[in-house]
Amino acid sequence: MSGIDHTSLSVTDFAKAKAFYTAALAPLGITVLMEFPKAVTGNFDIAGLGSNGKPFFWLADGGKTSPYIHIAFVAGTRAEVDAFYKAAMAAGGKDNGAPGLRPMYHPNYYGAFVIDADGHNVEAVCHAPE
Repeated sequence: MSGIDHTSLSVTDFAKAKAFYTAALAPLGITVLMEFPKAVTGNFDIAGLGSNGKPFFWLADGGKTSPYIHIAFVAGTRAEVDAFYKAAMAAGGKDNGAPGLRPMYHPNYYGAFVIDADGHNVEAVCHAPE
């Protein structure tokens, strides 16, 4: 089996980023599952977010990442995409594409995009028909 097991994002304000991602990803069932302080890692405070007991998205207090990245999180339903967008905007995200179909990708591609405090493009996407 192949695929990506996990990814890490370096952020400038760890507490702010953790609060943003905790709120924005909650509608997708993604929560903070692990945290390790700098005293343990030797470098940075880190937090692992994920679901079903498996952290797959890590935040590290390592400073600004350049260039900006794009990361898309799977949503099971279009309602979850809508809830992600609403939660992310309420948590301080900036609009980069309201929830809606993106038929240029495929007929059922339903996504929403927000920019986080570090300038990264964060998306929730559902590939299932309504």
